[in-house]
Amino acid sequence: GDLKKTHCSHSHHRHLLLQMWSSGINEAGKMALLAWEKETGIELVQINGQRYYGGPPPGWVGGPPPVGTEVYIARLPQDVYENTLIPLFESVGKLYEFRLMLTFSGLNRGFAYARYASWQCARSAIATFHRFQLREGCAIVVCWSTQKRELLMNGLAASVSQQELEARLQEVTEGICSVTLYASPRQRQAKLAVLKYRSHKTAAQAKKVLMEGELGEAGMKVDWLDPRLKQKLQLCEEEPSSSWVQGGKSLEVPRLTALPLSLQNVLEHLNMVCWKHRLRTPLFIIRCVQVNPNGWQRFWYQVVIPDYHVSISGFTWVLPDRQGQSEHEKAKMAAALHTLKVLGESLVSPCIDNSLSFPKS
Repeated sequence: GDLKKTHCSHSHHRHLLLQMWSSGINEAGKMALLAWEKETGIELVQINGQRYYGGPPPGWVGGPPPVGTEVYIARLPQDVYENTLIPLFESVGKLYEFRLMLTFSGLNRGFAYARYASWQCARSAIATFHRFQLREGCAIVVCWSTQKRELLMNGLAASVSQQELEARLQEVTEGICSVTLYASPRQRQAKLAVLKYRSHKTAAQAKKVLMEGELGEAGMKVDWLDPRLKQKLQLCEEEPSSSWVQGGKSLEVPRLTALPLSLQNVLEHLNMVCWKHRLRTPLFIIRCVQVNPNGWQRFWYQVVIPDYHVSISGFTWVLPDRQGQSEHEKAKMAAALHTLKVLGESLVSPCIDNSLSFPKS
């Protein structure tokens, strides 16, 4: 009797899937996927235009793998499904989760995410499958997932408070890590908010919920946070106050000048962290871009770590002192500390704030 019930529920599940899909579009591919699901006993779950396998998969022991184990797969032919993709990507290492993005008609949207049990498996997937010809003339792209986790909310009322917004977001979305409010550069009577979520998955779900108007704010828009806008917002935040620029005394001195750390110690620690994560020695590019009459200097820096998926850049203000450390060395210290912070976020804990405005004034 139980077997019969199980069989009926599976048949019902398949029937619903077929109903959800528009008929006539890639029927053969869809039928092959359902046959594969039945044969392997694998269950795929669809939520908000994403279809999931695993997270964790059957037989998984222990907690989820660390951050930095997910790859992004793009340029997929739209009529290819998990029955082809999961066995292919599992051939190089154990998968923890596989997410395929779908259109309303049930074709894939050309991209997917594969999260592996370890960093080595993810690296092996990139080495094996980047530019792999899935079909003749269809070379796919496989690279580290940038794990977009930040959303931008535009057009919030000027009266909205941080506490109020945080409380509302906790009610309607899951996995919120931080909320930062900014005055809108375009509209006088409005605010922007940057929302950081625990993972790409929770951020994508929150984006959908908020776009459906769950917050009830008229004229509010939600989108992924553009990295260039992120940098602009943070630079506005860390501009020195007018009292500095006019040469008046101010207590708002960058915290960096008070740190009893030596550049050598910080660089040694950074190299050790890179070595631990099998990354090569970081390369620093540092330029002075502005000098104020009262001696404050503004430096731009970029840190490139071979084998790491993104470069790390930002700006910092430094003030010359008589303790022998050059402005250039101080800027390098800021760059090294920022890099440690980013590596700590993307390879250890998913919820540390990785802002570009380090050190804060």
